[in-house]
Amino acid sequence: MGSDDIRDAALYAIVFSLLIIFLYILIRFRKWQYSAGAIAALFHDVLIVLGIFSLLRIIDPSFFNVEINQAIIASLLTIIGYSINDTVVVFDRIRENIGEMKASSLEDVYNVSIDQTLSRTLITSVTTLLTALILFFFGGEGIRGFVFGIIVGIMVGTYSSIFVASPISLDLIKRYLPKGKTSTAS
Repeated sequence: MGSDDIRDAALYAIVFSLLIIFLYILIRFRKWQYSAGAIAALFHDVLIVLGIFSLLRIIDPSFFNVEINQAIIASLLTIIGYSINDTVVVFDRIRENIGEMKASSLEDVYNVSIDQTLSRTLITSVTTLLTALILFFFGGEGIRGFVFGIIVGIMVGTYSSIFVASPISLDLIKRYLPKGKTSTAS
């Protein structure tokens, strides 16, 4: 398989996975705004990881010589799965709190929900990051690019679940609220 074939297959795999995730979030949360926020965050994650790989390759190709190959593609797809898991946890809590905090504003519901999930998200990310760091330093040259992508993806994915997916979904939901509606009450 040539480099152009690998690149094309990677692009198709990522686009297909994002489409399936969009549909999954749409079915699960019954609002396209959640899907749009989640996909924006996932796109952000993949773009940042690819950007860091490219930047490191430009800065010093001899120090960090990683080609975009099947392992890196697997890393990107793993990052998508990891990040969407964090995002779904936050969105689940938002949905629960919308039902419980009917008199509150959407901003308050989102803030409380993120506060409630923040410690779980950080603990999960730190423990996964520690494992990935051990693999990076002791796992060998063959998986170094894959694991480096995972390390960057964990950090970026944790950030994007809270600071990209949630605000985008909130802004989109507020934009399409009926005129005069300010709380979560129906």
